[in-house]
Amino acid sequence: MKKIINDPFNFVDESMEGILAAHSNLLKAAEGNVRAIVRADAPAAHKVAVATGGGSGHLPVFLGYVGRGMADGCAVGNVFSSPTSSQMKQVTKAVDSGRGVLYIYGRYQGDMMNFDMAAEDCAEDGIEVQTVLVTDDVASAPREEWQKRRGVAGLFFAYKIAGAKAETGADLSSVRTAAEKAVSNMRSMGVALGSCTLPTVGRPTFSVSDDEMEIGMGIHGEAGVQRCKLENADQIAATLVDYVAEDLPFCRGDEVAVLVNSLGGTPLEELYILYREINRLLTERGIQIYRPYVGRYACSMEMPGASLTLMKLDDELKELLDAPAETPFFVQN
Repeated sequence: MKKIINDPFNFVDESMEGILAAHSNLLKAAEGNVRAIVRADAPAAHKVAVATGGGSGHLPVFLGYVGRGMADGCAVGNVFSSPTSSQMKQVTKAVDSGRGVLYIYGRYQGDMMNFDMAAEDCAEDGIEVQTVLVTDDVASAPREEWQKRRGVAGLFFAYKIAGAKAETGADLSSVRTAAEKAVSNMRSMGVALGSCTLPTVGRPTFSVSDDEMEIGMGIHGEAGVQRCKLENADQIAATLVDYVAEDLPFCRGDEVAVLVNSLGGTPLEELYILYREINRLLTERGIQIYRPYVGRYACSMEMPGASLTLMKLDDELKELLDAPAETPFFVQN
């Protein structure tokens, strides 16, 4: 294992300390806890707060989307592990301005247990908390059970829509409804070309032969839907488009936001080769791309691979998607 680290067991805290030092104009630690991060101006007055959290190792998810127009705070766990309920409670108390807090996070059992505990504790303190689970990973459950799926790169769109809605001054119920609309209209699918290495483990999480790839692998190395021979970029694009577009399904005349995401080890040049073919295939299907996003949006340490997310848009979602945002890892004017 070759990584630029010190003690592997200090990996999360030291990376958090570096992020806070680099972005002190945008972020601060709640109650001095480097694993409970909030906007520098938290609590933002007169608005519903959006809070999230999850394991380290996925930057920019989750922490990277804390800022104006997106999330107000984030609890950070160990690599690929849930944050504690006490960390999430710290975040919730630090971001609440009196109008309630919306939790948005991926549907993973550890997160659900700890976030529900935090919400119950905060309710006892008079803070209203509601929850939206992101369930965009097509590979993780059948289409008719999409609400049981994992949350992956579509988390970005959920933060963007909910954060923009909160900035309008909408109440908690309305912010939740906007986030739920985003989640119900998005689908994702990824392809992994290799593994990643957790600092405290020191060896690859799993193995993929040099001539193989795994379609649908989760962001923690969960098994995908198919392991097959390595395909070229156009073939991979066609596979991802087929899985994602046919699941909702996305139809001729739909307008969509497109997210082509690196899982950590795939460079931008390769992502744009993918986007080139994805753009052609969607156009061929009569699906109009309203706004594309290409880059690292939800990673799995240094895993080589990529994912595709589509979100079907209406006028409300387009307006919220277009709204400005400023976080350490994402800026839109």
